[in-house]
Amino acid sequence: MRPQNIAPHDIKVIPLERLDVAYVPQRWHFADQRRREIDAHFAELQRENPALWNGRVLLLRDFTIVDRAFRGDCFDADYASFISWQDWGFPDTNVRDCFAMAAIQSADGAFLLGVMGAHTFNAGQIYFPCGTPDPSDIVADRLDFEGSARRELAEETGLDIAEFAVEPGWYAVFSGNLIAQMKLLRARQAATELRARILDYLASERKPELADIRIVRSPADFDPMMPSFTTAFLHHMWSCGS
Repeated sequence: MRPQNIAPHDIKVIPLERLDVAYVPQRWHFADQRRREIDAHFAELQRENPALWNGRVLLLRDFTIVDRAFRGDCFDADYASFISWQDWGFPDTNVRDCFAMAAIQSADGAFLLGVMGAHTFNAGQIYFPCGTPDPSDIVADRLDFEGSARRELAEETGLDIAEFAVEPGWYAVFSGNLIAQMKLLRARQAATELRARILDYLASERKPELADIRIVRSPADFDPMMPSFTTAFLHHMWSCGS
């Protein structure tokens, strides 16, 4: 996920009751047509960051929203094509980067965001735990968004989703070719205590994905490294009294 520079008024936040995205294998014409360029671009990225790995990811093709139900189809593609598609300005406009985010809210009302580590692709970016879905997130031919959020939460923070009060439904944040499916997780601990727990976990990891945890209580805590879709979601939650 590489955040786009989208104006706040062009970002929409839509509450949803359920997500139903089917896995439908298909060829990606963009990847086929620009294979040699993609391979060369990714080789250059790997020279800059040898930690990059060309695995498989899931991308959204078609979707609809009817009666607060988000339905669509996803397919798998190689990571090199996915990154090139983003770096070159999303030339295939029929495809979306759709992923789950674990929106952590502390018992005292603050939100906790992670600062991506220097070795990661989005180094320095600040947002909620998330990750591009991959084939392991397919359950019974459906993309398991909640399972993806659970995994990313555990991998990035060491926290178990079972210890949160998980709000039913989702908040879909539409920002250009990006769709972040936000799952609100309400913690039983205050923000400072929760942050300390996560930092202890990060200190125990050999190469943690996150470099720090930021506590956000109001727009005064915003940072230029927070993508506009993240701050748009926070504004939406505060406007709803969350």
